[in-house]
Amino acid sequence: MQANILAVGDVVAPQGLAYLRKKLPMLRKKYEAAFTVVNGENASNVGLTPQQAEDMLDAGADVITLGNHAFRQRSILNYLDDIPYILRPANYAPQNPGRGWEVFDSKLGHIGVINLIGRVNMDYGPDNPFLCADRILKENEGMYDVAFAEIHANATSEKLAMGYYLDGRAAAVWGTHTHVQTADERVNPKGTGYITDIGMTGPIVSVLGVRVEQYIAMFRGDLTEYFKTAEGDCAVSGALFDITRNGKCNSVTRVWERWNVR
Repeated sequence: MQANILAVGDVVAPQGLAYLRKKLPMLRKKYEAAFTVVNGENASNVGLTPQQAEDMLDAGADVITLGNHAFRQRSILNYLDDIPYILRPANYAPQNPGRGWEVFDSKLGHIGVINLIGRVNMDYGPDNPFLCADRILKENEGMYDVAFAEIHANATSEKLAMGYYLDGRAAAVWGTHTHVQTADERVNPKGTGYITDIGMTGPIVSVLGVRVEQYIAMFRGDLTEYFKTAEGDCAVSGALFDITRNGKCNSVTRVWERWNVR
């Protein structure tokens, strides 16, 4: 038994969400994706609303992951407790709303998905993501057939370390947060598919989704106004993992699909 798992990078602003809604069904068909994980924490620029989450799920996301902006839209808080298809980082404080791990039915059997957040240069102190992953996998042993982990982190070293740490225990590990797709897709020695960052879904001519001139002004030291989302053509960015039922990854393929706004 074999199945393709599609992971989609950070959906940025209404523009990115609009393109995801339009193109994700086509992408799932093109790549024969049996299961799709979408990072949605930037759909409102910062945070995710319940309606935006519904739009992603309706478009074909099986699971929505979050990150450092998980709780920025207060309307999502009760929703996180009610909807199992949205995961916030598992290593946040346990009193926070929502869950960071869940098991889902799929072609591969029971899929366990872990959402983690890194600690290096992230400006706050969640629990240790490595020990958190250990605890989740141990406590839920026998509840899942295949496990996947997303680590939302700034440091490439932390994401790389997690990929090797879970090698042989998770079928795939991928990173999000930097909005820049990396070119290091691989299968690690014990069979875990890995890529440091799957990139973003949103405006192409931008700096992390923001208007280019605003970021340049900030780095020049100019006084700037509130960041605005860039206009123009968008792309969906992510990765495709070819997974066997025994929890091993056969291959990892970067996904980058561009569409014209006109």
